[in-house]
Amino acid sequence: MQDSNLEGQLLIAMPGMPDGRFSRSVVYMCAHSDDGAMGLIINKPTDDLRFGDLLEQIDLFDDDETIELSEPDARRPIHDGGPVEVDRGFVLHSPDYFAKSATMTITDGICLTATTDILKAIASGSGPQRSMLALGYSGWGPGQLESELGANGWLNCPADPDLVFADDAAVKYDRALSKLGVDSSHLVNTAGRA
Repeated sequence: MQDSNLEGQLLIAMPGMPDGRFSRSVVYMCAHSDDGAMGLIINKPTDDLRFGDLLEQIDLFDDDETIELSEPDARRPIHDGGPVEVDRGFVLHSPDYFAKSATMTITDGICLTATTDILKAIASGSGPQRSMLALGYSGWGPGQLESELGANGWLNCPADPDLVFADDAAVKYDRALSKLGVDSSHLVNTAGRA
């Protein structure tokens, strides 16, 4: 494996990314080891699914439980986290919520939880202060991500909670590039070799 572990970093898709599912994607890396890598796309909200819809679909609460979501919470976007296990949910969130044996701390400011308990907590107002919900994840087998990096498919940079949890997903790609001092209009679709 390369000497750089990308856990807690952002992957930024280059314009020539051959897999259209990752076009202009920003992926928050949750895990990276010799066994492979896993991350969540943080800048692609789904067109037709919101938090209120998701709660109705998964029938999370008992009939005697009434949860009244505010309009902003009900309309909160669900992101397309990636093409793997698209029916499985993941929540990136601030560390003020922690469920023993269910929450994984990735960095000081970002954790990952993939149980329905966090959805109940968010719906009832006792969840994390900041969060981003996703269905599916992005996964790479052993050496696959390193190969894509070597072929100039991705750039990477440090992540920060302000970018990960930003409300405006449309600007995350350019904001991530600007962390590297790169203007997206200067990127080209082909890579050169010296």
